[in-house]
Amino acid sequence: MAPLSPLQRYRLSYQPSLPSILKHLTSLHPVPQTPSSSLPRESALKDLFPQTAAQPFLAFQQGQEKPSNPLRVGVVLSGGQAPGGHNVISGLYDALKKIHPQSELIGFYDGPNGIIKNKTLAITDEILAVYRNQGGFDLLGSSRTKIESPEQFDAAEKTIKALNLDGLVIVGGDDSNTNAAFLAEYFKRKGMNTRVVGVPKTIDGDLKNEFIDISFGFDTACKVYSEAIGNLLKDALSAKKYYFFIKLMGRSASHIVLECALQTHPNLAIISEEVEGEKQTLADIVQQIVRMIVARADQGKNYGAVLIPEGLIEFIPEFKQMLRELNHLLAADPTLAHLREQERHHKERVHSIASHLSEASSHCLLGLPESIQKQLLLDRDPHGNVQVSKIETERLLIDLVEKELNRLKQEGKYKGKFSSQPLFFGYEGRSGLPSNFDCQYCYALGHTAALLILNGATGYMSGIGNLTQPVSDWEVAGIPIYSLLHQETREGKKKAVIQKALVDLEGAPFAQFCQQRAHWLLNDDYCCPGPIQFDGPSELTDKPPLTLSYEKSAIAYK
Repeated sequence: MAPLSPLQRYRLSYQPSLPSILKHLTSLHPVPQTPSSSLPRESALKDLFPQTAAQPFLAFQQGQEKPSNPLRVGVVLSGGQAPGGHNVISGLYDALKKIHPQSELIGFYDGPNGIIKNKTLAITDEILAVYRNQGGFDLLGSSRTKIESPEQFDAAEKTIKALNLDGLVIVGGDDSNTNAAFLAEYFKRKGMNTRVVGVPKTIDGDLKNEFIDISFGFDTACKVYSEAIGNLLKDALSAKKYYFFIKLMGRSASHIVLECALQTHPNLAIISEEVEGEKQTLADIVQQIVRMIVARADQGKNYGAVLIPEGLIEFIPEFKQMLRELNHLLAADPTLAHLREQERHHKERVHSIASHLSEASSHCLLGLPESIQKQLLLDRDPHGNVQVSKIETERLLIDLVEKELNRLKQEGKYKGKFSSQPLFFGYEGRSGLPSNFDCQYCYALGHTAALLILNGATGYMSGIGNLTQPVSDWEVAGIPIYSLLHQETREGKKKAVIQKALVDLEGAPFAQFCQQRAHWLLNDDYCCPGPIQFDGPSELTDKPPLTLSYEKSAIAYK
């Protein structure tokens, strides 16, 4: 392991608090519950999960102490990194040792690949000692491999049987937890006693619903981004000559942009869900930015900041249609996407492709800067689709805004100066030292995963509720993963997946944003949160995400 910095060494000694209910695991008893509401599910899903479809939600209550045998449990980190993953492992390990001192925790290297290939690490006190409260996933590594094919399921079965595991904990996002549901169903159908439990992880914040308050890692990532955004806003106010166009992680939803906007108060923050809901075009978005720049220039302010969600273009109606047509066209004839090395052939090739598109999509493609056209046509994923995350949306908006400002300047309608700086905050937020909130949340999630395995629960997700209250008052639950599934068309086929949560345009966090954004537009109401605080008063160190606080306050008010 690489040497630890003084702060990393200091964080090793931090002891996360636990919810009061989790302090005596072997006296907790599951209580089946029927939720007040449930997510809609297609009846066809029951055919995929005959063994686990009817499982109830689980709450826990204190009861008589029960004797426990040692448990052998495997743990795997799946998908992209998120701050707090090592604390899930620490919580799981400590909980297993409380259940029985001879319990064992086996880590799988390289994500689900480690399950398929039986690549393991026996986790011990000594190994774990230098990973507590640390960022990253470097203890075990990760991957985005999905266990889908019959051969992969067969390999997983052989590994689990060879290791004689009582439980398998899968730490991941929506796809990874969907995989946990399929593994639980498969193991049960095969008569195996191995329980499979998922843990909700993703910095994007889109693994949430009425049963999951928030995924771990979101709080830390947003605080990391907000520190940097606050620094840039202070720089803009100091130099008074730059507009920062800041793209933030979140391809499928704008939760990060919304949280960071509420924390820092930029002049403009674009919410993809609002763009889609109001059917805003790319031109509408550009005009919105231009109006803000012109209005600020009239006040002598030629500086500011715009926050942009990573997946914005997929929410713009004409872009969505164009992407759909391009994916279909280039999948049918991949040679159309090939651009010759000679630059002079680019326009000819783009016009040739545009001639195969609908009029609206053709107009959209031809109106884009050349650099974006190339990204659309050259960068494809393994399925032949456009790699939207690689499209430099921030530069696209800068190019189009600058073009419109130049036109207005020629007409005498704009007299300011426009100097832009594009930035993308992405991987910087995935592996930072986790906030106290994420440290404690993940530690509790690990304990709850062990509790579920101890009580024979399989196909469940570890759930912690009441997160805006003191840690001692947090609640624990077992959430049947099946209850979160719906069917979605991917690569032309219906697949069972956990539905991603979008920003709720009727929700309290978005309402708070709407109340303030008009003021932010022209006023320098910039807020600088500073770095994550680990020591000090709890209101400074243990605060949950603002969006979560607004959501829960609204529920309590109702």
